[in-house]
Amino acid sequence: MSKENIIVGIDIGSSVVRTVIAQAFSDVEIPRIIGVGEVPSAGIRRGTISDVEEVVKNINESVEKAERMAGITVKKANINIGGTDISFQDSKGVIAVGRADGEVVEDDLERVIIEAQNVVLPLNKEIIYVIPKNYRLDDQENIKDPLGMRGVRLEMNSLVIECSSNQIKNLTKCVHQSGIDINEIVLESLAAATSVLGKKQKELGVVLINIGGGTTGISVFEDGDLLHTSVLPVGAGHITNDIAIGLRTSIEIAEKVKLEFGNAIPEEVNKKEEIDLSEVDSQESGMVSRYHVAEIIEARLEEIFLMVNKELKSIGKAGLLPAGAVITGGGAKLPQIVDLAKNVLGLPAQIGFPINLGGIMNKVDDPSFSTVIGLIVWNEERKVDSQKSSKKVFGNVSVTTEETVKKMRKWMEKFLP
Repeated sequence: MSKENIIVGIDIGSSVVRTVIAQAFSDVEIPRIIGVGEVPSAGIRRGTISDVEEVVKNINESVEKAERMAGITVKKANINIGGTDISFQDSKGVIAVGRADGEVVEDDLERVIIEAQNVVLPLNKEIIYVIPKNYRLDDQENIKDPLGMRGVRLEMNSLVIECSSNQIKNLTKCVHQSGIDINEIVLESLAAATSVLGKKQKELGVVLINIGGGTTGISVFEDGDLLHTSVLPVGAGHITNDIAIGLRTSIEIAEKVKLEFGNAIPEEVNKKEEIDLSEVDSQESGMVSRYHVAEIIEARLEEIFLMVNKELKSIGKAGLLPAGAVITGGGAKLPQIVDLAKNVLGLPAQIGFPINLGGIMNKVDDPSFSTVIGLIVWNEERKVDSQKSSKKVFGNVSVTTEETVKKMRKWMEKFLP
């Protein structure tokens, strides 16, 4: 088995660490999944690492499970980065076209992206991506790809994505201590979008809502471009915490109750229906109202969707995305969550499943695997896009060992269609 054909994604989440190993074939368009590993996560709070040793242990366990299934040893992987340390700001780069005849070439696109990095960064933050939105060449606006066009002044409107320097160092430290080299560090919400959203949805206008354990990532696309992205400090784990408090039970029992008896709309539940906790866990006793559990779930989910709607209002897109909302992540599996999203957001809504790959797809055909499958197809998407377009995204992510901290500046083919 050629090592060059092996693609590995490791999703280091607040509640679960997932590893997927896939094999690419030259005569087949999509990779084939050959190994999957999944373990509960510890040492991460709201997407931010709080205990390096715990995270290293979780990564090792998850990777080992996937390795045993695939029959290979993982050496290099794509990993995700997320959490509330992620921040965003709009930026503009302006340059004079370099060639005497005014033709825009690759060097001009590289220089204008570098210019867009000249923003005021908060303390201890660094840029991880500069994503072009559109270009302007002299008086012509809203250009998707100016390469080959002629003009004098080239401008680029972009979205600058930043992250805490310490978060990047801690993340890379955990992965390196697990004996794994980092191929790419990918923003969690972009990875999920890569595996879940189709080209038509991105063209029409869509918001992807990725409900994780500790955070909820949102990404808004329109005309094929990333319009806005954000990370909200609330996730599915908060629903579990609310249930544990409301029922005066443990987190473990609350999670089981949520998954087995949860509902996002209380009106769909019979008010007289009760849950026997002894059936959930033999150590528990007592009866609780299923309607009350649904009320707790509805309150927290409504809060999440209201926060999403606030983000949409901030960019003038509330209720104005024809492809609606696509809900993914582990929190997307609650019954009636789609109906609640429709009511709160005033948009069409659906559950987002990861792209159908080959191999043991039955192991990952679940919204909770959207991010890790996105890490698998990330490089394949870039290969396809590199054949179609010369537009690029600038990555500036540290992937260093503890002893040596370097900035990896790397041109990446644009993943967006």
